Amino acid sequence: MTLLIPLLGDQLTPSLASLRDVDRGDAVVLMMEVWDEASYVRHHQKKIALIFSAMRHFAAALRDDGWAVDYVALDAPGNTQSFTGEVERGAQRHRASAIRTVAGGEYRVRQAQDGWAARTGLPVEILEDDRFVCPLPDFFAWAQRSREKRMEFFYREMRRRTGMLMDADGKPEGGQWNFDHDNRAGPTAGRNYPAPLRFAPDETTRDVLALVATRFGDHFGALEPFALPVTRAQALQALDQFVDEALPDFGRYQDAMVAGQDYLFHSSLSLCLNLGLLGPVEVCEAAVRAYERGRAPINSVEGFVRQIIGWREYMRGMYWWDMPAFAERNALGASRPLPDFYWTGETDMRCLAEAVDQTRREAYAHHIQRLMVLGNFALLAGVAPAAISDWFLVVYFDAYEWVELPNVVGMSQFADGGVIASKPYVASGAYIDRMSDYCGRCRYDVKKKTGEGACPFNALYWDFLARHEQRFARNPRMRNVYATWRRFDDARRAEYRDSARAFLETLEPAAPGWAREQTA
Repeated sequence: MTLLIPLLGDQLTPSLASLRDVDRGDAVVLMMEVWDEASYVRHHQKKIALIFSAMRHFAAALRDDGWAVDYVALDAPGNTQSFTGEVERGAQRHRASAIRTVAGGEYRVRQAQDGWAARTGLPVEILEDDRFVCPLPDFFAWAQRSREKRMEFFYREMRRRTGMLMDADGKPEGGQWNFDHDNRAGPTAGRNYPAPLRFAPDETTRDVLALVATRFGDHFGALEPFALPVTRAQALQALDQFVDEALPDFGRYQDAMVAGQDYLFHSSLSLCLNLGLLGPVEVCEAAVRAYERGRAPINSVEGFVRQIIGWREYMRGMYWWDMPAFAERNALGASRPLPDFYWTGETDMRCLAEAVDQTRREAYAHHIQRLMVLGNFALLAGVAPAAISDWFLVVYFDAYEWVELPNVVGMSQFADGGVIASKPYVASGAYIDRMSDYCGRCRYDVKKKTGEGACPFNALYWDFLARHEQRFARNPRMRNVYATWRRFDDARRAEYRDSARAFLETLEPAAPGWAREQTA
């Protein structure tokens, strides 16, 4: 009697539900590197290397812990290059009597798992992924009873559930739930920003880098230098370094953008969380301990905790609440192809050039670069939500569809019609100028509103508002901006719209096949 335990590339957690209460002598853990997963979108080379290296290191750790592990490398003879094909082969190879697995985080993977029983003829137990704070049934119950499914209300429930940053009377620590008003400092000259820990590749990682260079060398992004954490021990080191060196100033400067500074006071812990190398509760507890010991202020710790037990949990819940329809949402009817500069970085708009270059090198950009530069431009320009969502899924090392899709389609592009965000996240060049040092050396003049040499964000902002006036004019959070629009005379309105139109006509669409292989 052999129990086959398929373990996926983002399930690298020793306490995973499928590994608990199992007689190791009667079980085989199956881990699979498959082409389907590495190329269903053409993932950043560094992202593929990260996942494969972390998988191989985790397999070695499982073996050291007494597990029998059947590891199918990408170039192994007979590899069918799909999860389903490898589960079927593994069941035959080990004469399995049953299959036990944890539900995949992405909809298409979960659909494949549902077909494993029919393909193998074996009983298949699919367990809920309990590495999250909020089980999906609990989230669905909250969503069902909530008229407005806003993250802020959900986050407060998670604070109460975990007790994090709650005082003895059940009140939020510091007297309020949210300290965002303290977290909006722009770049400060002369700041010394701590760099995240860098980890030199070992032999296992070097083998993966060679494989990725050979098999995926035409994918977007720089493969090397590669210095990301690929083991739990390294992830814990990265967590400690962030808490000690970056967390104290994380809150105040979390929205700032500085040319040449890829991380500022941010961390790379999202990749560790989404792979399973770290758990959300242990990460938040490390930050809360820093606050309790006087080593980090409340605004930094609350803002960090909110990103994890608030946004991360909320986005996962919203993804499963609305899939598969979520992937097709397009409430604003946007249809423009993705501009080519998202892949090449060749644009005179310095903010976008900096964000794309950093993304190419690091497979990383922080949340304001993603939301208010890259996402903001796509929304203002009317880029199709599926196109910009595919791009985000391809290029970032922490991007998995369950967290990427609702963030991009719902929050960034307002394509869900306002379920996640109460208003669209749009801004003119003034916001980017306030929160970054990009504009000072840009070819475009952020102070100029229209015409030759004007920052394109300025005309695009008003053009977006004009296009969607009927939808947003009554939005309570947008009344003031529409009041300003109505004070413009006809000539000025036409000037904004003509300037936006002229700029949009200069955009070159990306060539087909950058994100997904083209099929006949």
